Amino acid sequence: MSLRSRFALAFAVVAAAVSALVGVLSYCAASERITAEIDRSLRDTTAALASGQDQVPVSSGALAKRPGPRRDDDERYELVAQAVAGDGTARHLGGPTITLPVTDVTRGLAASAAAGRTHTAEVVVDGHCYRQLTTALGGGRGALQVAIHIDPTNRMLGGVANEIAVLSLAVMLAAAATGWLVARRITRRLVRLAGVAEEVSVHGLVDREVPVDGSDEVGRLSAAFNTMLGRLAAAREAQDRLVEDAAHELRTPLTSLRTNTSVLRRYTELSPDARDRLLDDVEGEARELSHLADELVELALARYNDEDEAPVELAAVAHRAAQRLRRRTGRPVRIDADGSLVRGRRQRLERAISNLLENAAKFDGDGTEPIEVHIRQGTITVSDCGPGIHTDDAVRVFDRFYRAGTARGLPGSGLGLAIVRDVAEAHGGTVFARARPGRGAAVGFTVDGARLLPGG
Repeated sequence: MSLRSRFALAFAVVAAAVSALVGVLSYCAASERITAEIDRSLRDTTAALASGQDQVPVSSGALAKRPGPRRDDDERYELVAQAVAGDGTARHLGGPTITLPVTDVTRGLAASAAAGRTHTAEVVVDGHCYRQLTTALGGGRGALQVAIHIDPTNRMLGGVANEIAVLSLAVMLAAAATGWLVARRITRRLVRLAGVAEEVSVHGLVDREVPVDGSDEVGRLSAAFNTMLGRLAAAREAQDRLVEDAAHELRTPLTSLRTNTSVLRRYTELSPDARDRLLDDVEGEARELSHLADELVELALARYNDEDEAPVELAAVAHRAAQRLRRRTGRPVRIDADGSLVRGRRQRLERAISNLLENAAKFDGDGTEPIEVHIRQGTITVSDCGPGIHTDDAVRVFDRFYRAGTARGLPGSGLGLAIVRDVAEAHGGTVFARARPGRGAAVGFTVDGARLLPGG
């Protein structure tokens, strides 16, 4: 069942329940009021007869006879009265000439010594229903029975019940129609949103946009869906760009390997020095391919790292990264940190600092001066004493696979600083690269100030 049908059904059920409850309460209230009026008329007539009145009055007020010419059945609206002696014999006092039934209860009241005891019942006489009040006169004087024909009242109440049922049905149908219209208005945007979601899931069309109407929950859902589609489109674009760039970067070492492989077919014709150079070249190309593959995997998975965020002391992370660089290259690293404590992902921050250190070690060829790491209020700067960086290159060094002119002959994939930028953006920060006064370059990144924790 569709959501629209469920809305309509829910409206109909609620409306039916409410109208039925109101109808039952209205019917009960009307029935009780009419019954109370009938009983009051019976009591008034009994009191009048007990006081010596010899005429039985016709019903009055709400029970008065119908206006207009008298009809044959008008006596049914009149009161009927009879006296019951102590021995149970009945004497007609007035009204239509019918005999009201004398039951054991009636005989008991007629023989009662206490006056004022009553009994009310509905009796059937000659196929017609009467409401009867029997009142004991006391002292063995018998009892008075007064009754009124209530078939018209029952028919009226039956008509009221039918009207309530018809009205309840009409209300239910109107509520169902209203619910369907309201549901159609509400679900129209949801249907449109579902259609776009199906197109995205089936055809992969992420370049779609759902109109945002209003600021209610559906409007917020549409806005969030558009944001999700935008991120999916950006992720797909980044993925496509990564694949294209990777294919371009892999082409050069693979071409070189194919060339060297063809030369290896004439391995026996080469001199020992040529063989050594060829094998060194093949080994270097294989090493570069392995490094490039590792960098590509790291870059591709960087955005999907599920590491939980935790308080991270940047100085401790920098010291671990520096130790690894010392063990691998023997390069000295000097760290000047203020004890910044940030909320972030420890492994990714350590990876970014390691990439900065490796980049500095690659460009600072002689290794006589230590690489410097400065940490101030969530800003990490790695400085070297290499050839520096050109202004044009400073803008692009964080792009994937970009190699500055001074780095053309150096090993590397051009992905290390791109990973640094991804880590910085994941922590709400930015990256920077600039030439140092005199000699060298300063490259680093920042962490969003909102991530700084007290005590750091």
